[in-house]
Amino acid sequence: MTREKNDSVSTGDRKSEHVRLCLEEEVGGVGVTTGFERYAFRHNALPETDFDHIDLSASFLGRELRAPMLISSMTGGSAGTGRINERLAEAAQMRGWAMGLGSVRAAVERGELAETFKVRHKAPDIPVIANLGAVQLNYGFGADECRRAVDIAEADALVLHLNSLQEVFQPEGNTNFAGLLPKIAKLCRDLDVPVGVKEVGWGIDGETALRLAEAGVAFIDAAGAGGTSWSQVEKFRSSDAMRRAAAEAFAGWGTGTADCIAEIRGELPHLPLIGSGGLRGGVDAAKAIALGADLAGFGRALLGPAVDSAESAAKAMEQAEFELRTVMFGIGAGSVSELQGTKRLQRR
Repeated sequence: MTREKNDSVSTGDRKSEHVRLCLEEEVGGVGVTTGFERYAFRHNALPETDFDHIDLSASFLGRELRAPMLISSMTGGSAGTGRINERLAEAAQMRGWAMGLGSVRAAVERGELAETFKVRHKAPDIPVIANLGAVQLNYGFGADECRRAVDIAEADALVLHLNSLQEVFQPEGNTNFAGLLPKIAKLCRDLDVPVGVKEVGWGIDGETALRLAEAGVAFIDAAGAGGTSWSQVEKFRSSDAMRRAAAEAFAGWGTGTADCIAEIRGELPHLPLIGSGGLRGGVDAAKAIALGADLAGFGRALLGPAVDSAESAAKAMEQAEFELRTVMFGIGAGSVSELQGTKRLQRR
């Protein structure tokens, strides 16, 4: 089968198109959910804690956070997406969240795009995570290019994203995922910052997480199904009628976020774990943490507010924190560690 190619579209232009589609089109999965709706907290009528003294503080990659929250990797690579990154970084600094950047590949390949990922001046105190596609390790990227991505972002860590199905449906996609695990293992040894791995919305299961941990990854982001479906996003970009039609068959693909978190934590009791994928607010965040995540990651839920302003993004983040704190009050958990150890999250 010949692949549709659109080499005239630069990586930066593609990122701008991705943002537009995520804001304007229905790109959520169809017939697949995060799985959080299958869980409910059992109310504690006598919480024996002071709402105002509930402690949301957490730490990640050696930096302290005011809340156990992450802005998930989304964008960068063009002037417009660079402004979004700056607003997200400013909001993350205001609220004390960690921040993941979108793929820094565009800036590694084209130095003039580096400024769109330089957010450290807006976020001097929080963990910043640079991001590259793992598949690029099969397309000429090695430790030097990965170091360049980290240096551009002044990042505390690098996360490699796994997006195999997106690459299949992307007109410019790179689909050689063979032999990546030993290359990931080598990068974990060669790079002098922590290297993590994330999915982009179809989820990492427990077995895969165990293989990645054995290869040396420092953290995992489950990035489960139930939020944005990147086969749906790429469907809107494609001019190939067959591929557009085929994408519909995968609208319900993936493992829900709740199941991913539970599986990964079951296999790896101590590895730092981010729970992301379709989280819509603080109640979802609380469920993710109670299931075993260390941080809860938010993506598209913050994209619209960040297009408006850093203040709008910060207000959305503040609401998520308020909802999380209220859940903790409602079950009598005074700290994030108590939430992680709660027995008050039950399947419906």
